[in-house]
Amino acid sequence: MTTPESEWTLVATPRKSRRYAIGVAVLLVVVHVTFAILLRGDSTGVYFRLADQLAFAGIGCLLAAAVLLLTRPRLRVGPNGIAVRNVLGERIVDWDLYEGLSFPDGAAWARIELPDDEYLAVMAIQSNDREYAVDAVDRFRALASEYAPS
Repeated sequence: MTTPESEWTLVATPRKSRRYAIGVAVLLVVVHVTFAILLRGDSTGVYFRLADQLAFAGIGCLLAAAVLLLTRPRLRVGPNGIAVRNVLGERIVDWDLYEGLSFPDGAAWARIELPDDEYLAVMAIQSNDREYAVDAVDRFRALASEYAPS
């Protein structure tokens, strides 16, 4: 079930971790490409060829792509339910399954409480975002009181 973007009332994404991930990804690419260029410069007894240089730069790009997966988390809330996208997948929870949103002490991110003591991690609302996280939780709870059945 795909819902047009306009049907979502709240869209939240992490702030600090997104910036850090982008910075680390850029740094990985720059360092690996720089080292790939410098590999052929010195005679250390090991001979690096063009293929070795390309592989070194390619590894840097793959590592950067893996780090950029941390920019994917997103929470969307609307009348049709709650869409939680974490690093690898997205799950849509209907309002009739929703039992609450909690932010346990010491937890890195919030979680949606589901029936039978299950929960779904919400990596889009992270504790290191401080005021933004508090605001996102408040907005989520206001929408939950409007959309969730009593």
